[in-house]
Amino acid sequence: MVEFRFTAEKLNGQTLSGSLTSNSYHDGKKKITRLAEKNQLKIKNIEKKSTFLYRARRGRDLPFRGEQKAFTKKEVEDALSRLGYEVLNVNKKLIDYQGKPPQTEIVTFVKISAELLDQKLSYGEILTLLINDTSNKTLKETLKEINNDLKKGADSEATFLKYQSVFGKFTAYMLGLASKSGNMTEIYKATAKFLERRQEFKKNLRSALITPAVTIFVLFLAVLFYVGYIFPETAKLFVRFGIDLPPMTAFTLKMSDFLMDYKYLVAFVLFAPIIFLWRMSKSKKGGYIFDRYILKIPSLGSLIHKTLIEVYCRVFYTLYSGSAESIEPIRIAAEATGNRYFEDRIKNIAIPLMIKKGTGITDAFTASGVFTETALSRLHSGEETGTIKNTALQLANYYESETVYKLKNLIELIQVFIAMIIMVVMIMLTLVSAETATVRPKTPGTQIDVKIEKSIT
Repeated sequence: MVEFRFTAEKLNGQTLSGSLTSNSYHDGKKKITRLAEKNQLKIKNIEKKSTFLYRARRGRDLPFRGEQKAFTKKEVEDALSRLGYEVLNVNKKLIDYQGKPPQTEIVTFVKISAELLDQKLSYGEILTLLINDTSNKTLKETLKEINNDLKKGADSEATFLKYQSVFGKFTAYMLGLASKSGNMTEIYKATAKFLERRQEFKKNLRSALITPAVTIFVLFLAVLFYVGYIFPETAKLFVRFGIDLPPMTAFTLKMSDFLMDYKYLVAFVLFAPIIFLWRMSKSKKGGYIFDRYILKIPSLGSLIHKTLIEVYCRVFYTLYSGSAESIEPIRIAAEATGNRYFEDRIKNIAIPLMIKKGTGITDAFTASGVFTETALSRLHSGEETGTIKNTALQLANYYESETVYKLKNLIELIQVFIAMIIMVVMIMLTLVSAETATVRPKTPGTQIDVKIEKSIT
């Protein structure tokens, strides 16, 4: 996220200033321009918050270096002077890029915060402790800025959402909401649990889907290299001397010739679908289709679907406080799933039914078509008895237990299947190589010797 500060002038000559955040410099300037046009303002100045490197010292102490984010060089100099430091030099950082911290760092921050809140420490003390102990530079700087903003009385929700590029949209929303709620510890614990489950889910999904695909792809490339480059060096030597090749060797050589003659076509067929699917998954419409059909993958799709419902119910339990305020928790829980198809069905079917027609939660969820019969049955019972909040937690725990156990078994089964594929491929390559080794000329010691002598002379 990029932070901007602008100065503008009204039609009556009054000067005003403001600030906003955006995903990029270009988007920030567009937002400020639209704001000026809407309110009939004349923009006089736009400043982007940047990182400045400074060198300073106090009294006769040795100089030290540091960095500070600010809108101008003068702000850094004034801040250091107020603290009693002698400013030696201040320069803008040329390459001001900060990568997103690893998800493990975010989970650790939220989890430790929850534990310290449970021990009745103030949030200011918790941030100070974590700033000193956090090793990731980006997260450390982000926590410093959050701490400074909160000390100045800034709105906690707006402050955390400003750094959603670091924490993620849902995590930033939950942490900002926690500071304003009366149940901060519980929300932090729930957020930590959610992040841990999502991290575990991604790890399992990678083991079950991505890792096998990469393994098969690399194995396929290795076979192509062997058939296309290594094998022909031996097989074509026999062809040059007029030796008849056995069936598997002859077929493999034909495959090698085909690969070499149409190598660009083979490369296109091999890489184009991967690039297409990757690009499609990044687009809005393509991502929707991808997220929809990933739920239909045999065996794995059902587990992914149940995991989404588990995440949804866990977030809904954390935020839900009563039927009068159920829309916002439903919307946020849908976004937390991270599945664009699931989110769209909740936002565009379930929520409109509840708002426009007064449909109950269970009926609206049924119409969305993204909940299992088991989930709908349990939520219906909870809605009738007024215990839908606790029912959502029970459903989340139930699906967590089921998916963890079944996904573990599925991963083991996939690993066995991949091992069998590798074994079959290696056996085939061994058989072809062994068959090639048995090739003999029709008249040993005559025909081949003559051709060898001719080739030498």
